[in-house]
Parts: sequence; C-alpha cells; structure tokens
Amino acid sequence: MYVCSCFGITETEVRAHADAGACTPRRIASVSKAGTDCGSCVRRIQSILGRGAGCPRRELLGGPAEAPAGLVDEALVVPETVLTEAA
Repeated sequence: MYVCSCFGITETEVRAHADAGACTPRRIASVSKAGTDCGSCVRRIQSILGRGAGCPRRELLGGPAEAPAGLVDEALVVPETVLTEAA
C-alpha cells in the first residue's frame, strides 16, 4: 500500500528504512523524500514508526542523533554549526 503517493513510497519501504535506522519522519524524508511534497502522508509515517521505539535519544548518544551510514542524502544534511547559530 502506498504511504506517499507524491513519490510512490510504500509502507514496506518506510518499514525497511525504519528497520535500517531512519526512526523519525524527518529521517524517512531524508532517505526517501516521503512527506516532503504535499505532507499528507506525514501522519501515516508517524503511525508506522510508532512513538519512537527503537530510536536512540540524543542524550544517550552524547550528541545529535545520527542516521546510519548510507541512509542520509548528503544534499539534505544541514551542518550542525548552522543549527546551533539559529538557536
């Protein structure tokens, strides 16, 4: 079943990305673009992912949570210095 009709992303693909470590809607978006166009699928993605079970918390990692290697589209990554300057 399609979760994101804008980019043709299926529930199976979302679950596979989640199993590989993309445990938030933002991480799913960075690896598949799901949720980045009309946004109507974001709630469905959230429901598939659950309430963050299995997603390491930043405090436990000692810094910002990182996506596993190969799951991040480098063009979508914002340098941490930009994030800290905006805060």
